[in-house]
Amino acid sequence: MIHATAIVDEKAKLGKNVSIGPYSIIGPEVEIGAGTEIGPHVVIQGPTYIGEKNKIFQFSSIGEAPQDKKYNGEPTQLVVGDRNVIREYVTFNRGTADGTGKTVIGCDNLFMAYCHIAHDCIVGNNTVFANAASLGGHVEVGDFAILGGFTTVHQFTHIGGQSLCGQGSVVTQDIPPFSIAAGNRARAIGINKEGLRRKGFSADLIRALHQSFRELLKSKVTKQVALEKLEPLCDLYPEVAEFVNFIKNSKRGIAQ
Repeated sequence: MIHATAIVDEKAKLGKNVSIGPYSIIGPEVEIGAGTEIGPHVVIQGPTYIGEKNKIFQFSSIGEAPQDKKYNGEPTQLVVGDRNVIREYVTFNRGTADGTGKTVIGCDNLFMAYCHIAHDCIVGNNTVFANAASLGGHVEVGDFAILGGFTTVHQFTHIGGQSLCGQGSVVTQDIPPFSIAAGNRARAIGINKEGLRRKGFSADLIRALHQSFRELLKSKVTKQVALEKLEPLCDLYPEVAEFVNFIKNSKRGIAQ
């Protein structure tokens, strides 16, 4: 159902059973998938694609132009997957021509009130952004990551999957997958053991990840020696290989 006071551009494409609340505005070059619910006073600009069964609460701004002084009106995109919950006053910006040209949000994510996703970010699936968590441009966030309330993330930073950033973290370097980080400036302080237990990770796997964390980030041996020691664990556990490769490939350095 489209409320009588909503303004929907004739060029917008709406799937089956899309609902749009009072005073919301849907611009041209916007496509919204079936079953998505858009509350009152929401503004969606394009080019933007929003998948199916999302729920967008009041006063959110989705697909607006990037907050980048170099942006000059280029036709960039926002792509949002399925079944996301986007609470009040959340802002998603489109990409930039200097970046990938596209901001991408996956599926089954929860964005609590006042969160901000900047231009050219890539957010995976099943993440949780607590109130006012904010990403600078070009940030990547892996699947099942959790960002505590008021966490801020510097541009070009990579936050690994299954990680946890504590409330108020100021993240300026990469956070490895499966780890827990906190502070201003945030640093990885260990493996997210409790979170991994709740996700069904075995005790042996958690111990292997803990050993990998200690060898690579806490021991006094060289990185090459640590990597050689961890090769058997990488062969045994894909998650350890993921952790090790993340650290090897980090461009901003690891927060430690």
